[in-house]
Amino acid sequence: MATFLYKLGRTAFRRRRLVALLWVALLALAGVGAATAPAATSSSFSIPGTEAQRAFDLLEERFPGAGADGATARVVFKAPDGGKMTDAAPKAVVEETVDALRSGSDQIVSVTDPYTAQAVSRDGSTAYVSVAYKVNGMELTDETREALKQAGHAAQGKGLTVELGGDALQTMPETGAGEIVGVVVAGIVLVITFGSLVAAGLPLLTAIIGVGIGVSAITALANVLDLGTTTSTLAMMIGLAVGIDYALFIVSRYRAELADGRDKEDAAGRATGTAGSAVVFAGLTVVIALVGLAVVNIPMLTKMGFAAAGTVVIAVLIALTLIPALLGFAGDKVIGRKQRKSAGSPQTETPEKDAKPNAGTRWARFVLRRPVFVLLAGVIGLGAIAIPAASLEMGLPDDGVKPVSATERRAYDLLSEGFGPGFNGPLLVVVDGDKAAADKTADTIKGLDGIAAVTPVTPNKAGDAAMITVIPKDRPSSGATETLVHDIRGATGDDVLVTGATAMNIDFSEKMNDALVPYLALVVGLAFVLLTVVFRSILVPLKAALGFLLSVVAALGAVVAVFQWGWLGSLFGVEQTGPIMSMMPIFMVGVVFGLAMDYEVFLVTRMREAYVHGERPGEAIVTGFRHSARVVTAAAVIMIAVFSGFIGMTDQMIKMIGFGLAVAVLFDAFVVRMAIVPAVLALLGHKAWWLPKWLDRALPNVDVEGEGLAAQDSGAPAKPDLVKA
Repeated sequence: MATFLYKLGRTAFRRRRLVALLWVALLALAGVGAATAPAATSSSFSIPGTEAQRAFDLLEERFPGAGADGATARVVFKAPDGGKMTDAAPKAVVEETVDALRSGSDQIVSVTDPYTAQAVSRDGSTAYVSVAYKVNGMELTDETREALKQAGHAAQGKGLTVELGGDALQTMPETGAGEIVGVVVAGIVLVITFGSLVAAGLPLLTAIIGVGIGVSAITALANVLDLGTTTSTLAMMIGLAVGIDYALFIVSRYRAELADGRDKEDAAGRATGTAGSAVVFAGLTVVIALVGLAVVNIPMLTKMGFAAAGTVVIAVLIALTLIPALLGFAGDKVIGRKQRKSAGSPQTETPEKDAKPNAGTRWARFVLRRPVFVLLAGVIGLGAIAIPAASLEMGLPDDGVKPVSATERRAYDLLSEGFGPGFNGPLLVVVDGDKAAADKTADTIKGLDGIAAVTPVTPNKAGDAAMITVIPKDRPSSGATETLVHDIRGATGDDVLVTGATAMNIDFSEKMNDALVPYLALVVGLAFVLLTVVFRSILVPLKAALGFLLSVVAALGAVVAVFQWGWLGSLFGVEQTGPIMSMMPIFMVGVVFGLAMDYEVFLVTRMREAYVHGERPGEAIVTGFRHSARVVTAAAVIMIAVFSGFIGMTDQMIKMIGFGLAVAVLFDAFVVRMAIVPAVLALLGHKAWWLPKWLDRALPNVDVEGEGLAAQDSGAPAKPDLVKA
């Protein structure tokens, strides 16, 4: 592989104008496709195989046009102190609001009058209007949302406290600010790392081009493939992350090859052949992790995983072709000014073995002197942070975890005060039978614990199905409500199905939990095979996988401590604790595993390269750190910055994702890869690179270390263009 990529890199360097033109044309083509494609719609959220989904399907069949899985909204009214919502003036305001809502959008299915729907609290202080829509929250038009907000604002100006809640207000979080912060920090880190604006700009430029092509292609194909408006979110986050990483490693290797005396074209070829080989296998691990999301069998996650995997493939191709081409355009400017000034000055050249040790070298030598201490400190430290993960409670956060400045949170609190917390998450029971069967079901449900109210049976026109609304006593995300859902299902027959947003969230959490072990086995298993091929070792991939699991569990422990227990919550803007988002463990496994294996491949392949070229195990570890530690550190800092930019978002789920990914990269890059990995390799010595002879013969030789390039050498190296920094 190294020889093929070497030739590819040299070709891209020589034909740089053609290569650059092709990528610009591809970007333009994708952009035109995105601009001219029909507007994307949000594909409906479905969870095949769950009772909640079967209930929705039954509702669509027996109650056509009712918008069973459509968005809902609640307009909550509170009378001024001393007044009641049943007084004439507040009642007139509510009736005006109901009329305004009914005429405000053609996407509305129904608007309930609180005075006929028994939606006034016992003390008369609070009332609410329920609004049901034909489509889900992501498919609501801006005009529909604006009509809802205007109705609330108009009522608020007439002496009442009015707040809005429900998933009709949910929109895609604006993540642009977080991405901009990440890109700015990445630029600063790259300038510090390379000492050259041109070298720093190349990874940023190519990453943006790759993300632009990937996201534009997703937008262009969204309507045809039913990708939905949320599909590009993960692709953008991961594409930006790996795009910068992959370009960073190839540019860094190119500069090192120049410093070793290669001419520019040969240096570009060798950088692509060696670092590029690592990029290919690192990219494959990320693709495996993302495509593996299909095992969860949730269409939305599957589409997000495939779209993000496609963006990663684009990032790999750009790193292997566009980066060498742009290096050809950059010339000597890819090297810092100080190094360019010292070019061609043999008296300043210092042999590598006599050069002043850099920070990576000093750290590696420290680990070699105290491997047991470093290993125990890393494992015990991460183990302690991982302890809260044993108390992990999964669910989907409701409006109760939003900041108090949000109208959804204030509406949630008003409903809880006036009617009880369960009114924020009603359960919908669907009976596949006549009214007599539905009445019997309602009587059974009334006898269960945890019930606040059961509404009268609502049969369909054909009389062969009915709906019953059940109000729990506790809030939607509580364990008591989850128990109630299971109790209803256990106390009724197969012809009774429980659904609604709360039941759907419970089923979603259980499905994600059930899929975690198979997903982990698939991703780690395939990556283990891949890394065995790369490193030609059994123990190195095993150590990589175990280290990754340790860092992910520690990161989950940190997430539980902050978002579920509330430790340091105020520091990260957590105003209300609650369950951890259901998809968080699988999401972290998929994303962090790919990035963790990036650092593993880039760091350890350089050690492997030194080892196969004759260095002793300890010397190979030092060599790997001397050449790669600074670049891996820069890549990790960039990733932490990109993910930390999302912590400042007001949306609790986005905040949780940003925090979880940031701490996971922090733990994996700096504790596992930089400390535990060299400590384990130091203790294993030659055994780290052991591979059974029969397996060595069976595995393909992909030559990531570039041994095949040794034949390309012709005697002594040419006179250096630049001296090594």
